[in-house]
Amino acid sequence: MSEKSDWERREQWEGRSESGKPMVPATPRDVVHIRVGSFVLVFAFAFGVLGIIAQAYVVTVIAVVAAVVTIVDIVLAVRRQKDRNVGEAG
Repeated sequence: MSEKSDWERREQWEGRSESGKPMVPATPRDVVHIRVGSFVLVFAFAFGVLGIIAQAYVVTVIAVVAAVVTIVDIVLAVRRQKDRNVGEAG
């Protein structure tokens, strides 16, 4: 039984375009949406907590709205990846 190397497994998973470039399931745009979105969520949570502590409810509401918009954006980015039917979601 022949064991495939990591390189062969990666090549099989990625596939190649007509021009020979590797094709991966995650587009750079969606990866950025997911990574930057998770970064924004940390700050939205921090500002929300600080707004509650300082009784600055306007800041808290803005942080909650930013968190909800960010979560929706991340969900849409993950869904776009899953709709491609090629594997993991970035």
